[in-house]
Amino acid sequence: MPVHAYLAEGPRVGIRHPAPGDGAEFTARVRESKGLHHPWLFPPDHLTAYSAYLRRLAEDPARAGFLVCEKDGGDIAGFVNVNNIVEGAFLNGTLGYGAFVHAAGRGLMTEGLRLVVGHAFRRLGLHRLEINVQPGNAASIALARACGFRLEGFSPDFLFIDGAWRDHQRWALTEDMYR
Repeated sequence: MPVHAYLAEGPRVGIRHPAPGDGAEFTARVRESKGLHHPWLFPPDHLTAYSAYLRRLAEDPARAGFLVCEKDGGDIAGFVNVNNIVEGAFLNGTLGYGAFVHAAGRGLMTEGLRLVVGHAFRRLGLHRLEINVQPGNAASIALARACGFRLEGFSPDFLFIDGAWRDHQRWALTEDMYR
């Protein structure tokens, strides 16, 4: 496991950007977690897809990627992406995230998502963060709620996922709510 500096740390996890050397662990964790992720999300599960993911993060200023890592041993517990970052008057980003099965239900992603939210407000200068969740994804809704996001609405046929247009709940948090 390569040694990486954390961008922010909590009692049990730290967040950092993904690196090429994380590919083997990340993709193995994704494969182990397919049952947990399906049908909600489809992160990269092989090295070629992981490399493309890193390339998109590096090339697109409207994206930022973070790994949630256990401080005891450095294992990757999950990931959080800030997508669709809009500057100017909006200062908004949309969060996407996933826990890995070995870390699910342990509160590590709650701690990690809170760290990413703080980083997005303080370091990225965003004012508002959004999470779009399929209504049946109880774990993701619980995570949004645990991190202080408020339910703002419902969007039918919002995103094309797993071969169909899926309804989503819209959750949001502003910097003043976070403070």
